[in-house]
Amino acid sequence: MYPFTFSKPATESAVLAAGAEGGRYIAGGTTLVDLMRETVERPSRLVDINTLPYRDITISPEGVGVGALVRMSDLAAHPEVRSQYPVIAQSLELGASAQLRNMASIGGNLMQRPRCPYFRDVHAACNRRAPGAGCDAVGGDNRMQAVLGTSEHCVATHPSDLAVALVALDAVVHVRSTNGTRTIPVQRFFLRPGDTPHLAHDLRPGELITLVHIPAGPHARRSGYLKVRDRQSYEFALASAAVALDVRGGVIRGARVAVGGVATVPWRLPQVERALLGERPGRATWTRAAAHAADGARALSGNAFKIQLLEHTVRRQLTTIGGQ
Repeated sequence: MYPFTFSKPATESAVLAAGAEGGRYIAGGTTLVDLMRETVERPSRLVDINTLPYRDITISPEGVGVGALVRMSDLAAHPEVRSQYPVIAQSLELGASAQLRNMASIGGNLMQRPRCPYFRDVHAACNRRAPGAGCDAVGGDNRMQAVLGTSEHCVATHPSDLAVALVALDAVVHVRSTNGTRTIPVQRFFLRPGDTPHLAHDLRPGELITLVHIPAGPHARRSGYLKVRDRQSYEFALASAAVALDVRGGVIRGARVAVGGVATVPWRLPQVERALLGERPGRATWTRAAAHAADGARALSGNAFKIQLLEHTVRRQLTTIGGQ
């Protein structure tokens, strides 16, 4: 670990001023501290934001507002979130061990860095860590890597389970800096690698996540998260699916489907959603829609199995949420 300074400003204005001067924000530290120990991240200045008041969970007819400093365990255990937004609670519970959920913040969860072993090995070539260095994962051990949203510069999967559920429910991220506030649809918050794999989030220098807003709706109540992994205990996804359906009068009126473990960002499946709209729930409907889950996928030498696994995962979760 490289030397750094540590401060804990008492006010929001002081925190944002420190961020504007190049300080790195830290809350639970469950990702950043690990990366610092491995010398992947080498910040010279850490700014503890735990004095800030972003700790509320606010339920309204319009949706739920989640402060950036709310711990994963608190959001997952909230009774109204569990009943009205089950996909959120399930993605949180499947996303980390109990110990990590007790420490990790919602804002920090969205800022996770890739779990790609080449990103975390400072002796390997990684464009995310060192732009222009190359990507050892493309020709290396790539079983866990992405098949959607990749580029020649990066094939690392996005690690957050919660982010997949938020993309499915059209959540919005609120951020603040010394220059003011703005909102970012969560689907635009995460950036595909393209030619700039070192840019993972649509955040400007010094900006801090303050709130995540999740809109209400009948689809949110009929939702759930499925995570397929190598072992049942704490592990990152091989494939996952967040599904939310609005079924009225025996017809699918609305469908939201997003997947994880297979793409460089939380990946929405509009082609699957279109195949569901106006149809009646049933095995044939789920099979036809899930057949589009891997549209556009490109496999590497070791992860072609993810294409079929993704289709199966989406079909299984459509069946679980939609019935029949």
